[in-house]
Amino acid sequence: MAEKRLGYQTVRLASPPYIVGAAAVAGPMEAQGPLGHEFDQTYPDLLAGQQSFEKAERLMMQDACQLALKKAGVTGSPPEVDYFLAGDLLNQLITSTFSALPLAVPFLGLYGACSTFAESVGLGAMLIDGGYADRVLCATSSHNAASERQYRYPTEYGNQRKPYSQWTVTGAGAVVLAAAGSGPRITHVTVGKVADLGIKDPYNQGAAMAPAAVDTIDVHLKDTGRSVDYYDLIVTGDLARFGSQMAINLAADRNLYLGDRYQDCGVLIYDSEKQDVHSGGSGCACSAIVTCGHLLKEMSRGKIKRLLVVATGALLSPTSFQQGENIPAVAHAIAIEG
Repeated sequence: MAEKRLGYQTVRLASPPYIVGAAAVAGPMEAQGPLGHEFDQTYPDLLAGQQSFEKAERLMMQDACQLALKKAGVTGSPPEVDYFLAGDLLNQLITSTFSALPLAVPFLGLYGACSTFAESVGLGAMLIDGGYADRVLCATSSHNAASERQYRYPTEYGNQRKPYSQWTVTGAGAVVLAAAGSGPRITHVTVGKVADLGIKDPYNQGAAMAPAAVDTIDVHLKDTGRSVDYYDLIVTGDLARFGSQMAINLAADRNLYLGDRYQDCGVLIYDSEKQDVHSGGSGCACSAIVTCGHLLKEMSRGKIKRLLVVATGALLSPTSFQQGENIPAVAHAIAIEG
């Protein structure tokens, strides 16, 4: 077995890279939520001064990247990073591709649906640990209006949403990883397997993703020999209320009891009593801006020392949905330790 592998799915980084800069920008709905004060920048409306929702999402990713680079003290044009790893929900990764253009650094586009945040950070950390890079910029984004009209129905239709449906988060998160510096470090990466519970409803993504999340958490703990109590917090990406309760039940079936060490970004980001988001948040930006805008700040405040981020992704497309396919899902985990 490769010397850095633990079990079948987890990598232990011998020289864990530092998170030297992180930024989160968010849309108006997210700004009104309980974490609104934690975000580095918010926008008054979904267009953010642009001509389309897609251009607004591009602006948000670019703003998040520039803020993260500034916090990391990375200057120059092009910025002094070796790779830009990014992904989003729009067809052919147009947000990431167009955001990479002005950066003018080597670019790798990634698609893991809403798991893309952990995928990009995990791969960036592995590039640095492997000696292939000194600094890597990782980013992801989503936009409520742009995503809804691609995957389901344009919001202008005003179609009735089901109780278990989720609200796609508008925003972008970015981190700068470095081989040297200070701050929390990425110590382990667990790459998930694709799971399929047989869910076909594109609104019921929490249920589709919960099995993948539980499997990745279980594998990570077994591969590392750790328990739930090792972490101050285990947070899933965007299962929201229905999916996170399902995850708790599925974990218990494996004799894995998450308890009060577990939370979900899709639950944390909105106020369920005051905001009509049904089950909660979803989208690439969900885990990204909760982690970059809130959880990493909680680590800097000393409230969290060991964090496991398990970003979850529903791997559907308009094509697969229209052809009656199930919704497969994947979850990737990154261990962040102060």
